[in-house]
Amino acid sequence: MITTHVLATASGRPAAAVPVRLERLDADTPGVTSWSIAGAGVTDADGRLRTLTPPGPVTPGTYRLCFDTGSYFAVRGVEGFFPVVEIQFVIRDGAAHHHVPLLLSPYGYSTYRGS
Repeated sequence: MITTHVLATASGRPAAAVPVRLERLDADTPGVTSWSIAGAGVTDADGRLRTLTPPGPVTPGTYRLCFDTGSYFAVRGVEGFFPVVEIQFVIRDGAAHHHVPLLLSPYGYSTYRGS
């Protein structure tokens, strides 16, 4: 399972209504990089998105989370520097829970592997 959580560090609050897309790197073809959509959704009132993948194992491979931070900031009348935040990560154990949080501010962001 893959989940995420977005926290707005400038306000110290969860970032609700952030559109998120999960993509998986397709099999490598020399000279070609392509991604397939593996899930999508919007963060809830607590800044969480628990439904990117169904419960249970995911296919091992390289994934990326794409956060539409530009629309999140625009709705709030905030000028942000990063319109999209993309985080790539590798899943080796598809049976494990992979939680990838995003700490977001208008001019910076940070992430880590959560639990």
